[in-house]
Amino acid sequence: MNFSQRLHEKVNEIWEKTHQHPFVDGLGKGDLPVESFIRYMKQDYVFLIDYSKLFALGAVKARELDTMAAFAKLLHETLHGEMELHRGYAARFGITHQQLEETKPTPINLAYTRYMLNVAQNGSLEELISALLPCMWSYWEISKMLADKYPEASDHPLYGDWIKMYTSDEFGSLAIWLIGLLDQLAEGKSERKLGMLEEHFLTTSRFEYMFWDMVYEGADWPV
Repeated sequence: MNFSQRLHEKVNEIWEKTHQHPFVDGLGKGDLPVESFIRYMKQDYVFLIDYSKLFALGAVKARELDTMAAFAKLLHETLHGEMELHRGYAARFGITHQQLEETKPTPINLAYTRYMLNVAQNGSLEELISALLPCMWSYWEISKMLADKYPEASDHPLYGDWIKMYTSDEFGSLAIWLIGLLDQLAEGKSERKLGMLEEHFLTTSRFEYMFWDMVYEGADWPV
């Protein structure tokens, strides 16, 4: 068993709950309340601003030129692919780019991104990857699961573009590359080090679930 398989088994229960979350299921069914999706789109946009910084830090910590180039590609695709999807959705709802960028992150969003940035700035490249990987990997799995479960999901007039983005070969290939790189970096590491990587992966997998729950329920600062 390689390290990524170990991680996948470890978080299986968390990811299963994520797959069954009403927000996620609503994307596939097409009956997700629009106000929940707007909350998601705005919060995820500011999340992606910080998430992009992780790829920039990955390029800084990379030991080989081709790894630097791959992280630069991830940075570019996030800024000009994923975030463009959000900007397109915002335009449909009459939300300007400035309004998107001025979105205030919720407590969960802030805690999630600050956790990843702290790991990325203070840890190794493999720690950085273990913290950011659940987002990419779980999105790829969620979108494929929804496409299989709801064959018409990609044709939905609103949520279809989301499904198509995250089921795309381009997005999948980037997720696969990150998984493979983590497996390479984990080779020969002590059980203590692997346990640390596993803990980062578990923590951000839990944050992923909490993020979906947050935008579905509309949780924000209580005071």
